[in-house]
Amino acid sequence: MAEHGYEGGRLDLPFVGISTFGKRPYVSDWDKIDADVCVMGAPFDFGTQWRSGARFGPRGVREASTLFSFGHAGAYDHEDDATYLPSDVQIVDIGDADIVHTNTEKSHANIEAGVRAILAAGAMPVVIGGDHSINIPCINAFDDQGDIHILQIDAHLDFVDERHGVRFGHGNPMRRAAEKDYVTGLTQVGIRNVSSTAREGYEDARAMGSEIISVRQARELGPKGVIDNIPVGARVYVTIDIDAFCPSIAPGTGTPSHGGFLYYDVLEMLQALAKRNEVVGIDLVEVAPDYDTTGSTSILAAQVLLNLLGFIFHARK
Repeated sequence: MAEHGYEGGRLDLPFVGISTFGKRPYVSDWDKIDADVCVMGAPFDFGTQWRSGARFGPRGVREASTLFSFGHAGAYDHEDDATYLPSDVQIVDIGDADIVHTNTEKSHANIEAGVRAILAAGAMPVVIGGDHSINIPCINAFDDQGDIHILQIDAHLDFVDERHGVRFGHGNPMRRAAEKDYVTGLTQVGIRNVSSTAREGYEDARAMGSEIISVRQARELGPKGVIDNIPVGARVYVTIDIDAFCPSIAPGTGTPSHGGFLYYDVLEMLQALAKRNEVVGIDLVEVAPDYDTTGSTSILAAQVLLNLLGFIFHARK
């Protein structure tokens, strides 16, 4: 039956259809990935120390991402006079890594396997968490990809070595990353207030090559000034904890911390990064949709990811 007046077939408004990320194609066979970007969910939140719920982050962010999918290729930004993510940028959604409830080791191994499959296909991994511990298997998967620098945008330092025998929870990922010989440094931005990391952790982080920048310091430096702390020529992995944003705009998270960034604080940093450095991977974590009845936290997460991808591939041209 012919459609009525819509070129190219069905209208496919944002609120209909299956909620893959950005309503992009779903690829179930991880041996047949052919794309520039692969989105994978990591619905694991057993690493949390307070409120759980980030296991529903991938579903929430995927659903929110449909808001920005009107059935036409690309997104025109009148301020930049640029069309971001045109049809020649191939994005696919490969679903979620298998999570084995209460088993961190097996769950993390499955997340790592997914990221390795993406990298083996020559695509950029975008992993939606899940709590921040899912960054650990993501970074593990880069062990054969050459040197990387990590840009962390977060309220908390996440540099705990071990607490009560726990080494792979959501307070540990940046410590585990800094231990890798292929992680050449970290730029940790947005760190503020009372942290999950003790003073010794901050001292260790600096000794192991971290630059730590608070929200107030970031605002004083400006977005470009923050990104200028990253070495020229460094290949950058970006990890974004949604609690980097002020809970006034992102309440849907397990460990909210007031005094965080607003939208353009982060967006302008990410745009500056994309212009200056090669971005090789992304994760966005700690969205717990049930703590935000408005859905705005999930929308913020989806908007940040889509814009960051737009900046990256626009800069590559």
